[in-house]
Amino acid sequence: MLNQPLLTDKVVALRRFHPRDVDAFHAAVDESLTDLIPWMTWANPKYGRADVAEYVRVVGETWEAGRYYAFAITDARDGTMLGAASLSHIHPVYHFCNLGYWIRSSRRGNGLASRAARLAAKFGFEQLGLLRAEIVVAVENAASLKVAEKSGARREGILRDRMTVREQVYDAVMFSFVRSDFGLPPL
Repeated sequence: MLNQPLLTDKVVALRRFHPRDVDAFHAAVDESLTDLIPWMTWANPKYGRADVAEYVRVVGETWEAGRYYAFAITDARDGTMLGAASLSHIHPVYHFCNLGYWIRSSRRGNGLASRAARLAAKFGFEQLGLLRAEIVVAVENAASLKVAEKSGARREGILRDRMTVREQVYDAVMFSFVRSDFGLPPL
C-alpha cells in the first residue's frame, strides 16, 4: 500500500519490519519479557524466535492490506533495534486508531518511546488521513503512562474496565493526539 517509510527525529527511526529483523527483534523481546508480560497480551515466557518470525510475516501482510501498521523502532544513529510501535484498530468511518509502543528494557527511561509515539501518530495523520490517534494505558502501568504524558498526548480521562490482559481487567487512561497537535489542518 505505502512505500517503505523511514520516519526519524534523528534520535529514533521508525520503519517497516523486514524478515532480516527477526533475530534483533527477538533479542529485544527476550530481554524485555519481564516488563512486557504484565501489559502485552502476546508476551509470555515461551515467546520465542518462531513467534517473532510469524509476527514479522503477519505485520507485513497487514501493512499491505492497510489494517495494521507495525514499525520497528531503531536507534537513528546506529540502527540498533529498540522496540516496536503500531497503529492498530483503524476505524474506516471515523478515522481514528490505537497507538501502541514498547522499548527494550535496556534502553527504557530515555524518552525513546515518547519520540516513537509522536512519529507514529504523525505518520497516521499525514499518510493515512487519520483524525485521531488514541493511546490507551492501564492505570497501573506507570511506565507507559509516563511515556504518553511525555509524548505530549492529551490525557482525556479514565475508562472503566477498558483493558484485558489475559484474565486481568484494568481501568485505563485515554490519551490522544489530533491533527492540530502537529500543526496539521483539519481534513
